[in-house]
Amino acid sequence: MSKECGYFGVVDFAYIDGMAESTLKSMFDHSLSEPLIHDSGLTKAQADKLYLYFRHAPLFRWHQYQNDCEDRANAACILLDSWNIPNYKAWVFSGSYLNRNGGSLLNTWKFHVAPLIALKEGDRLCYYVIDPAMLGSLDTMDLWADKVTEDHGSAHFITNGDFYIFSPGRLHSEHWFKRNRQNYKWTIQGLAGINGVSSTGKAQLCFCKRLIGQTEHRFRRLLHQRPEWLDVPPVLP
Repeated sequence: MSKECGYFGVVDFAYIDGMAESTLKSMFDHSLSEPLIHDSGLTKAQADKLYLYFRHAPLFRWHQYQNDCEDRANAACILLDSWNIPNYKAWVFSGSYLNRNGGSLLNTWKFHVAPLIALKEGDRLCYYVIDPAMLGSLDTMDLWADKVTEDHGSAHFITNGDFYIFSPGRLHSEHWFKRNRQNYKWTIQGLAGINGVSSTGKAQLCFCKRLIGQTEHRFRRLLHQRPEWLDVPPVLP
């Protein structure tokens, strides 16, 4: 299995470019990516459990994969922040949205996003994506991007976990909306199954205040319920 890795937390762009070429369908775009990545401090076994935790968490509507990926990813990263686990987001964009030749995504998406963590493997950090909507298990960023891409030519990259969504227009590393109170509300609404920025979602808000309040209450409880197995020290060989 190919892995996207870097030495000592610095993304090894040459290594990733080589991996991207082997996947054929999606290329890593280092011009849009965060250059410094920190180890999550987890073992692979703990990371696999973390994937299963999110996969089976009732609040995360992974079966509704057509919408609200940014809200599921944001909610997961907020939880990881609360649990003191360094985290990031993996993004994949269609080449056509980036004004490049070809590169469509599944479901005619413009983009897709999911939480990302880095695991230390030997002298490298390898980048794994948590996305039960698209993956049956924890997997590497390059294979995740390849799975989401329908036709050759998409681009994938890494941002900090507090990047919520991009500004309309030409994508640039500085054209992002970071986490704030307003998009936190959209995140909670997304967990409740409501796209709060769509016309249909806005109409639902008046009738779903109780559901949204219950969703936020359940989410805030999770913030203070760090799984105990995250604190188990690694077994040394």
